Amino acid sequence: MKPLRLTALGLIGIVLGLLGFAAAHLSDRAGASTPVLPYSALGSMAVIAVFTLALGIRVLRWRNEETRQRMIDPIFAARTLVLAHACAYAGAVLLGWHAGVLADQIPVWAARATSPVVLQAVAMMGGGVVMVAIGLLVERFCKIPPEDNDEGGEPDKAPKRKTGDAEGGYARRADPGSSAVKGGVR
Repeated sequence: MKPLRLTALGLIGIVLGLLGFAAAHLSDRAGASTPVLPYSALGSMAVIAVFTLALGIRVLRWRNEETRQRMIDPIFAARTLVLAHACAYAGAVLLGWHAGVLADQIPVWAARATSPVVLQAVAMMGGGVVMVAIGLLVERFCKIPPEDNDEGGEPDKAPKRKTGDAEGGYARRADPGSSAVKGGVR
């Protein structure tokens, strides 16, 4: 899995910010309510963020153990990483959308600074920032540090296995009709 890129998260935030701005502007012109999540959404965001952080801490504890007497389930670690990515992307979406809504509300902000829409948008933006931060942090927890080799502490670079026609030095399973299967080697 590829690591999260801040540029991708920023691009998501910008695109959703523009969409949020347009939606808020159109809803104001139509006389509809401004499209902002209610405060109760902060509770859901907090549950997701705390759950992601708890799973990430579990992976971090295993990673930092000196003697790994038990193996961590690789599916659990992969799911934790996927959850961290989802948390970061969701945070970027929420942050961007509500920043766009807030940008639309700037002209009327001075007149009604304590407007519930402005306060809700700021609260959701804060929740989005927390979700992005936790997603990036848990992603770091899930990275396995390079192992030291016997020669001098440099990261171990295992040689790639080569098979007859494998591209890039990686082993591939032989096709049923290939000579490797006919010769008895699989």
